[in-house]
Amino acid sequence: MSDNYRSREERRRALNDNKPEGKSQGKPKKKKKGGLFRKIVAAVLLIGIIGLIAGVGTFFAMISDAPKVDDSVLKNSFSSKVYANDGKTVVKEIGAQKRTYVQYDEIPQVVKNAFIATEDVRFYKHHGVDFYRIGGALMANFKNGFGAEGGSTITQQVVKNSFLSPKKTVKRKVQEMWLAYQLERKYSKQQILEMYLNKIYFASGEVYGIERAAEKFYGVKSVKDLTLDEAAMLAGLPKAPTTYNPVTNPENATKRRNTVLNLMAKNGFITQAEADKAKQVDVQAHLAKQTESTSKYDVFIDQVIEEVKKKTDADPFSAGLEIYTTLDTNAQDYVDDVMNNKVVNFPNDKFQAGLVVVDNETGGIQAIGGGRNRVSGGLNFATNMRRQPGSTIKPILDYGPAIENLKWSTGQPIKDEEYHYSNGTPIRNFGRNYKGWVSAREALGRSLNIPALKAFQATGADKAKEFATGLGLKLDEEDGEAYSESYSIGGFRTGVTPLQMAGAYSAFANEGMYNAPHTVTKVKFPDGTEIDLTPKSKRAMQDYTAFMMTDMMKSVVNESYGTARAVRTPGLEIAGKTGTSNFSADEKKRYNIPDAGEKDVWFNGFTPNYTISVWTGYETAKDGYILSPNETGMAKNIFKHVITHISEGKPKGSFKQPDSVVERSVEKPTGKDLKRPSGSTPSSLITKEYFVRGTAPTKVSQTFVKKEKEEKKEDKKEDKKEKKDNKDNKDVKPKITASYSGGAISVNWSASNAASDTTFTVTMSSPNGSEQLASGAGAGGKTISNPAPGATYSFTVTTNTGESASSSVKVPDSSDQATEDDSTKPEDDGTTDDNQNEDNSNTDQNNGSDQGDDSSTQPDDNQNNNNGSNNGGNNSGNTDNNNNNNNDSGNANDGNSGNNSNNGGTTTPPADNGGSDSGSQTPPTTPATPSTPSTPATPQQEPTTEN
Repeated sequence: MSDNYRSREERRRALNDNKPEGKSQGKPKKKKKGGLFRKIVAAVLLIGIIGLIAGVGTFFAMISDAPKVDDSVLKNSFSSKVYANDGKTVVKEIGAQKRTYVQYDEIPQVVKNAFIATEDVRFYKHHGVDFYRIGGALMANFKNGFGAEGGSTITQQVVKNSFLSPKKTVKRKVQEMWLAYQLERKYSKQQILEMYLNKIYFASGEVYGIERAAEKFYGVKSVKDLTLDEAAMLAGLPKAPTTYNPVTNPENATKRRNTVLNLMAKNGFITQAEADKAKQVDVQAHLAKQTESTSKYDVFIDQVIEEVKKKTDADPFSAGLEIYTTLDTNAQDYVDDVMNNKVVNFPNDKFQAGLVVVDNETGGIQAIGGGRNRVSGGLNFATNMRRQPGSTIKPILDYGPAIENLKWSTGQPIKDEEYHYSNGTPIRNFGRNYKGWVSAREALGRSLNIPALKAFQATGADKAKEFATGLGLKLDEEDGEAYSESYSIGGFRTGVTPLQMAGAYSAFANEGMYNAPHTVTKVKFPDGTEIDLTPKSKRAMQDYTAFMMTDMMKSVVNESYGTARAVRTPGLEIAGKTGTSNFSADEKKRYNIPDAGEKDVWFNGFTPNYTISVWTGYETAKDGYILSPNETGMAKNIFKHVITHISEGKPKGSFKQPDSVVERSVEKPTGKDLKRPSGSTPSSLITKEYFVRGTAPTKVSQTFVKKEKEEKKEDKKEDKKEKKDNKDNKDVKPKITASYSGGAISVNWSASNAASDTTFTVTMSSPNGSEQLASGAGAGGKTISNPAPGATYSFTVTTNTGESASSSVKVPDSSDQATEDDSTKPEDDGTTDDNQNEDNSNTDQNNGSDQGDDSSTQPDDNQNNNNGSNNGGNNSGNTDNNNNNNNDSGNANDGNSGNNSNNGGTTTPPADNGGSDSGSQTPPTTPATPSTPSTPATPQQEPTTEN
């Protein structure tokens, strides 16, 4: 069989050897399944094992230097030191002095439930770390951005505040989770919750722990006395103690409390009906009166604490920190004196003020004026109070964006005219008038509303908002404000704080670089870790925008039309802007506020070194309104005192013009385009303005060139007319005659070749002086009654063409005959008599005008004269009949009746009209006084006057 087998085997081999290559013989062998899959699984397992080993190694490496869970640290606190800006002076040591420890069993269930529902709803289900919550937080952060939701449990918060630095690193987070697990192994849930509620920070003024918070806000003797709405309010505070403070921010506090109530109802701690009932309670209804006064630097340190907690999550009152600040003790001490009525005189105790002093280069806050008569934890009018900014917003929303985006010049023409918002609502200036074409500089200096709105519209609302956001203003992002055109003149719903405005304005002084205002520069932890908290500088605007806006705001202070002239300070270069806001119609009606009453008055100003934002007003409308000059000027008064004090002994500096800006002379705006002045432009209409390099005007104005041509043309016409008139008048020869007769001097004047517009001026010279007898067109005459005996009277007539003539007459003395005529012929040499003395005699003036002159004669002691009226220069047909009978023989002239008719300059001497006269008429010994009305004798019968 073996042979056969061998034969068969050999035969099979032979057959296989004879088969063609490449062809398989018989059935193919099956490959083993799952080989590749097993290899992949093995590789993954291997990598997993390696990763696990590495992860475990890394984990243990990270927790190897984690602090131990120390009972004393958990229940005790370590104070922190606060340093001034010199880095050496400790201004305060803050710690746990104001903390009252309360046991778990003493805390009511409603309080426990409120905090658990808000901070860690799965508190009783996890073992220190809630991975379910971490997953939810990761999803929320992925959808809404990093930091949208936290995943820390109450246990982790206790660990973080007790043992770890706030540095946000993976190592710190791993250590936090490890220590939380260790804490849960060592302590019960009740003990951990007790620690948490006794360590948590609630408010400024070192308010730590639930017992202390209950006493501070609601005045209760024990936490057991808290109601549901009060517990919900306290549970909502730790997230943002300042933002949700019910004393200072009731609106935000109400929203936060209601959120806590909703969470309690959602998670079954209370019913929805209970939540709705608690929501109806006013958030300030049960608040205790805040009476604890602040101590030195508390206002500033409150802001320090706020920043440290916000930026590091560390607890300044228990973490044993060293906090380095920007506090200038000299500036802060002076600001405190201002607030305490030691520098300025506030009108009353309710009048409030808030101010912030910022270093322009760094953004460091030097001093804070939080308000007057403040209590610990009360409203800070510098950092927490938000009010409408009024016109102080115009550099930020209107003119700044226009220069930045449109490259407007400081002289940009804007027409101040009747105008309205885009929705048709009218807008008006404060003075309810319009200035026409003005420059952007003048519009800002005068604080005109209409040009400001036009600037806002020219740039566009989005660009204006972007500019403001770069300066730290969030506008409509807070409290759901609706951003609109009314913002352009400060019409905010809630407003801004002096802290925000100081930061924004400091960027103009800092060449366009914005540094967020801050009080803390760095924090050092007990383990030696240091965190630099100084904000990074960022460019908020171009250097040309900063310089040109600064120069425009200098005009607010320096120009005659500026609204802040009161802050001028010798030796300091100051720029700034005023602002006011008004009450609503409802407030005016409710609190009987006059129309002129103002709600807020601001001044934001700066020098090259410092920026100060000052707000003044009353906390509420029922407290008062601003009306008196002392009140309206208080913001500027405070600014001037503070800026003067903090600038003493320091380099004053100056605002430097960048290369991107050029200065050019231009004509003041008369239209939409600026032009260079021509040689004919009046100097009063030429001004210098700043331009972004490459945008200055090149066209020369022709306005006054055209006017000059027109004026020259008119001058030529006038010259021709004058020459013609002179030619017509060159042969005009005036003449004047004077004669004495019947106790009076008669003067007549005329001229040959006189034109219709030839005018005469007649003067008289007598022993008593000289006077003008007449002035007007046309020939005429005058009568001088009762001249002085023996005196010489000279008369001169002069025409408007410069020609003149003279005449004189001597009055006979008393020994001469009354009828003697001592007249002279007129002189034609054009000269005048140099012998001019004051004459008190009466004259009958005839100026040839359309109005008649009253001619009157001063009567002698024993003589009554009535002179007729002169209408149109001619006293024609007027009769004055006067009969006096007197038997007293001592009267030389008794009962004279005068008939004086002046027609064409002639006068008829008075005649005897039945009076009893024992002798002839004798010239008066006392000369008459010219232009003095005579007192007519009492007539025996009514005189008759004919016109």
